Amino acid sequence: MRILKLQRIGTGLKHYTEKLSHDGFKSIFDHIDQISVKRSVDKLGLDKFINQCAYIAAGSGAISGTGGMLTMIVGMPVDVVNLLSQQFRVTMAIMYYNRGTYQMGFEEFMKLVATSFKVEAGVAVTKTMMEGIAEKIIMNLGARTAERLVPVVGAVIGGTANYLFIKRMAESVKKMQVVPLVIQVT
Repeated sequence: MRILKLQRIGTGLKHYTEKLSHDGFKSIFDHIDQISVKRSVDKLGLDKFINQCAYIAAGSGAISGTGGMLTMIVGMPVDVVNLLSQQFRVTMAIMYYNRGTYQMGFEEFMKLVATSFKVEAGVAVTKTMMEGIAEKIIMNLGARTAERLVPVVGAVIGGTANYLFIKRMAESVKKMQVVPLVIQVT
């Protein structure tokens, strides 16, 4: 009986991983206004922009863990989308800050995201690479699910975990983009 339940969980995880990797990443990428990311970085600076994104991610994490099981079930999908959106915005901001250009294609962007998750990224964006990223994200969220079942404590854990995830991801992407682009003004 227990093995059957584990097989269902494994099948469900694979299904969600495939769904997220095929349509989800592209949809989230397409809905992010790249010029607003540029403007925000120009106005706030990179570190304040990263903090802002981390606080937004922390908010959805806290909400999804506030009321225990009910809010977790309803809030987790929203939390996943928000966490990915904030992570994508931070990655775009760092790329803009270091390169001086805010427009980038989906494939170029996903290669950097894959590298930041330590997923092997080849020359082309592949189905396997996208599924690897989705699997890492789902496993990261799944590890925190049990703690979110406890009301109030789950809010603290969810918010803190999301905040730290964004901050750590930003540091990882910054390390990959070590040589900033210097634009001389004459």
